[in-house]
Amino acid sequence: MRLGLINSAWVQAGRGTAFGIEKTRVVGFDCIDVFADPLDLDARERRLIRTECARAGLPIVSLPCVAVGLIDFNPSVQRFHASRVRAYLDLAYELEARNVLLVVGEYIWQKEVIPPAEQWATGVARLQELGDYAADLGLEIALELEPFAMALLNDVPSMVRFLDDVDRPSVKANIDVSHLVLAKEPPESIESLRGRVAHVHISDCDGKVHGDLPPGRGVVDFPPYLAAIKRLGIEDATVSIELEYSPDPARIVEWVEEAYATTAALMREAGLRP
Repeated sequence: MRLGLINSAWVQAGRGTAFGIEKTRVVGFDCIDVFADPLDLDARERRLIRTECARAGLPIVSLPCVAVGLIDFNPSVQRFHASRVRAYLDLAYELEARNVLLVVGEYIWQKEVIPPAEQWATGVARLQELGDYAADLGLEIALELEPFAMALLNDVPSMVRFLDDVDRPSVKANIDVSHLVLAKEPPESIESLRGRVAHVHISDCDGKVHGDLPPGRGVVDFPPYLAAIKRLGIEDATVSIELEYSPDPARIVEWVEEAYATTAALMREAGLRP
């Protein structure tokens, strides 16, 4: 498996696109995930992403997209977010990426006003449409499991049920190791996603709240999860490190270097990377 980095680590530390791509190469990553909203990109930035990744020899694997309005109760909001996800898929196609990593949102008003089944059905319908669009482009959508009480997809059973209902080969799951820990999902739960995993995220946490820390700075016991991932036989997939909001943005390079070193070692020990 390849080891990649989501370039939001650099963006949220105030470092520019070219700087982040070059440093990702220097640190030693095999590939990169690009955190960029196509509705906010001008032509110069789109070209910069393409040319700098090509110069660095870093294939672009995934584009993370948060589109919580896909399950909003207002049809106009749903349409906007569906259109925005299609723009992400178009950009992924342009950048020759493999997938769009998608966060679909949460139940509103504690499930007390809008029937939960209605929001679920809305999400299914939207993902069927978007899955067909992705398939036409030769892309996949990787759905993120969010370990929050009201998240539509907040554990492995809900992810499996959603994938079953959507029933599109192009719509798969993303495995996020720290999210599984926060959702109290054991390593063996991953097996139920066999054949339906498009991407993997790795980071650490304190076991209580979302953290996105470099592996080794929290409490996650990585070897059992990596062993479970290895058993899935997804050697052509990518493990991408997700680092958010460094406590010391001025030392973001050291933060990324640490995450790379610890993750690469964990992957080697698990037999996932030479």
